[in-house]
Amino acid sequence: MMPSKNYEKELSKTGFIVPNALSHLKEISQKPHYTGSDEHKIVQNYIVHELEKLGLKPSIQVQSAINKKGLAATTTENIIARIKGTGSEKALLLLTHYDSNPHSSLGASDAGSGVVVLLEGIRSFLVNNKTPKNDIVILISDAEEIGLLGAEAFVSKHPWAKDIGLVLNFEARGSGGPSYMLMETNGKNSKLLSEFIKANVSFPAASSLMYSVYKKLPNDTDLTVFRENADIDGFNFAFIGDHFDYHTAQDSYQRLDRETLLHQADYFTKTVPYFANSNLNDFKSNEDFIYVNFPFVKLLTYSFSWILPLIGIAVLLFLFLLYFGISLNKITVKGLLKGFIPFLIALVLCTGVSFGLWKFLLIIHPGYTDILQGFTYNGYQYIMAFVCLNLWMIFKIYKRFFKTENSADLTVAPLFIWLLVNLLIYWYLPGAGFFIIPVFMALFILGIHIFLTIPRTTKLLLSTVLSIPVIYIFAPMIKMFPVGLGLKNLFISALFLVLVFGLISPIFQQSKSRNRLTKLIGFMTIITFGLATFNSGFSLDKKKPNSLVFIQNMDTNAAYYATYNNVLDDYTNAMLGENPTKVGAEIIETQSKYNTPYTYDTKTTPKALVAALISIEKDSVFEGNRTLNFTISPQRKVNKIELMSKETIRLKEVIVNGVYISNPAGLADKKGTFLVYHLGNKDQKIEISLIIDTEVPPNIMVNEISYDLLEHPLFNIPSRTNEMMPMPFVTNDAIICLQKLHL
Repeated sequence: MMPSKNYEKELSKTGFIVPNALSHLKEISQKPHYTGSDEHKIVQNYIVHELEKLGLKPSIQVQSAINKKGLAATTTENIIARIKGTGSEKALLLLTHYDSNPHSSLGASDAGSGVVVLLEGIRSFLVNNKTPKNDIVILISDAEEIGLLGAEAFVSKHPWAKDIGLVLNFEARGSGGPSYMLMETNGKNSKLLSEFIKANVSFPAASSLMYSVYKKLPNDTDLTVFRENADIDGFNFAFIGDHFDYHTAQDSYQRLDRETLLHQADYFTKTVPYFANSNLNDFKSNEDFIYVNFPFVKLLTYSFSWILPLIGIAVLLFLFLLYFGISLNKITVKGLLKGFIPFLIALVLCTGVSFGLWKFLLIIHPGYTDILQGFTYNGYQYIMAFVCLNLWMIFKIYKRFFKTENSADLTVAPLFIWLLVNLLIYWYLPGAGFFIIPVFMALFILGIHIFLTIPRTTKLLLSTVLSIPVIYIFAPMIKMFPVGLGLKNLFISALFLVLVFGLISPIFQQSKSRNRLTKLIGFMTIITFGLATFNSGFSLDKKKPNSLVFIQNMDTNAAYYATYNNVLDDYTNAMLGENPTKVGAEIIETQSKYNTPYTYDTKTTPKALVAALISIEKDSVFEGNRTLNFTISPQRKVNKIELMSKETIRLKEVIVNGVYISNPAGLADKKGTFLVYHLGNKDQKIEISLIIDTEVPPNIMVNEISYDLLEHPLFNIPSRTNEMMPMPFVTNDAIICLQKLHL
């Protein structure tokens, strides 16, 4: 699915020099560089300088922007450049982002990898290619991590946005593994997919199921803004392996998988020359394609319209084989009915045990719950352990039936269930339409056992060969789902494992080799669970995430230390004490990606902090609408301002620093945090205008958040040990000053 390190020599033939890219990465990932930080400006200047060295004329688009879905806002600073083409048609946009996640991520993978692939890729393109037919626009966006705000600013305000015909976006959600291709389109995908295949990338890791799942998840990239706000199609190239590094202080130069970087570079060096000289005017289509990695052809594709006919053909073949199997005494009615017993038992037992066992592991290893990504450092060992455990259970369940029933009888029940699954896919998840391929492989296997009078070992060999495509398709998914979606989804891997085993069960019919294999798998189960347990702790390379914030109510002068950790340690206990209390109602939550709540707090002495000045310019009521205009001017170095309401308010209009949103989607009735402003490099104050319904009197609180708890002279916070790091995805190492908006 991805290149080996030896591919670097092949890649160099395109002019892409990996050491050049790594040199850039080392420079831009030395420190966290989130929007508004000092290092953010240093990284920005470095990128601009490197683009200038290539003969380009980069500019900085400074523009306030608001995410309409979540009402996050900032003043973005996008880095933009353009390579002129010979034609006057639509332009190709190369996209990634240079901000790291607040406040501790080094951002080497997410998305430093994208930045350096663009910098080195553009250099090699300019050296080795003629002037392209299409203009190439380079957008290295800002503020992606806090709401896709750089992309929002470009699409809504930059004049070049109307020129774009296609976007290639380079992203990351981990620090390794294969880079998957995910399309973004408002229409059908056949033209996009056909053009991607013509680009002839060497390692196209992709499936239509992944995109169907991706669309149902609340995860977006900058490319989503182009699709939703400007109806511009594009491709995401993103890797999700080593998910435990995502958004952490361990997302470093050293931990980025070099083979993953090669994979991203291959996508760049194949797609950019192709699309820079292709017609980008229209990728809309009336047809959707199924696509999946397949032996020898890289990507197997066919139309969605084939799904139902293929299911129909499979059903007819199934009935045909069933009829002749019974007629020729190769299948017995009693035997095929018995075949449902082990398959259904395995399906229920394996998924149930996998779901319950992970819950149990969270109880005996409570520290896992503090890894908010849901994928632990020993996650790959757990995947292997659960696969071994489930295979061992399957063999044990099938053991008696292998002895008493023939291969054909045992294959009928899985085929019947698979046909039902494919009907459900047709109705609810057509992107998984390639699930019909294993059915045809199993039908061929069943046909061999019914019609061919050949030696048993020959049947076994043919069945094994026909099983290869099934393994090829599903083995990556057994690994991918718990990596990308968290180990709580190990039961999905178990489900796939049982489904696949049912179809290829004839290859395990020989008792002697099967018994040896069962013992080996049982031994591997013990070994892999032992390894996972042995590696369940934290270390220099597997740092423990922890959190600490100081909260002070500027109106009541009450002050607290609080944490998000479920398992406390020396660092948190130093400020919370040995017996902290469960968080009470007086502690107001800040916004976080996974809605993670505070767990413990302890009351402490308030500090001599200066609250922001809030100046109310207008507070008026007209025709059932209340208009509030006010300015927030921080009196200390502040990174983020949050507005929250204790009661449900109805937002009708929001203006932040001149950027206007009417009837913000999904936020008409809102309780809790309803606006988050991340202060950019140029922000001194925030001007806000709200129009709200007068039915509920507003009870608005203002949170001022700075990420300087560990450095602030008023505090004496002990340093973390080398085996600890700041917990990602939450407000951390922060001083939070809270005050009411007095109306």
